[in-house]
Amino acid sequence: MEKSKSHQQAVEQQFGNQARAYLSSAVHAQGEDLNELARRFLDTPQAHVLDLGCGAGHVSFTLASRVAQVVACDLSLRMLEVVAQTSAERELTTVTTRQAVAESLPFADASFDAVISRYSAHHWQDVPRALREVKRVLKPGGEAIFIDVVSPGYPMLDVFLQTVEMLRDTSHVRDYAPGEWLTFCTEAGLNIKSLTTARLPLEFQSWVARMRTPDAFVVAIQALQKAASAPVKRHYDIQDDGSFTVDTAFIVASC
Repeated sequence: MEKSKSHQQAVEQQFGNQARAYLSSAVHAQGEDLNELARRFLDTPQAHVLDLGCGAGHVSFTLASRVAQVVACDLSLRMLEVVAQTSAERELTTVTTRQAVAESLPFADASFDAVISRYSAHHWQDVPRALREVKRVLKPGGEAIFIDVVSPGYPMLDVFLQTVEMLRDTSHVRDYAPGEWLTFCTEAGLNIKSLTTARLPLEFQSWVARMRTPDAFVVAIQALQKAASAPVKRHYDIQDDGSFTVDTAFIVASC
């Protein structure tokens, strides 16, 4: 329990102070994945959706005019305040907020037609437990959609990714490989419908500024990039200014 509380406090500290930065972050506020979500909810006016680990609310804002209700759920109260304020400013009356951790959702069984989590799961302490909660709160036939950075799976590439992620953000837990996601979903009773991968370029200065990464850790990341092997530099397309590219996955599962 103490370990869990400590991690929750670390996440709140990391993200609470930067909530506004995530609202305006180009990486989070736009992208083909948001366009795909919008297309998937073109004809769903009665749907109730859970935006799990909502961050600054970009999924909620994308779907607000397309569904009956979006519950923006996050551990960080500061993030939820940004979501509530922005929803009010944009007159998005279908969006409500709720504080919770992914592993213990305060919702009744079969509450939602869809659960969506975008760039959040790599902060969860217990992904298998969280997915069991997702399964529980989904209605029969409902869909779970997970969008996140993923590990390439190869040990050398994996170690590099997890190391730079941890240096940049101490609340980071793990970027999982697609195969791990398949196992987690299957064991939670979710049936994989599709898993597609893409590449996401990250501009270095905004990437570290968004998390207010300490200067010493920024220097460590840059040193690691420079010392990386040729295969690592090639896979992550590491640029002279530190900008690089990661793998992402868009996973659709059904209940």
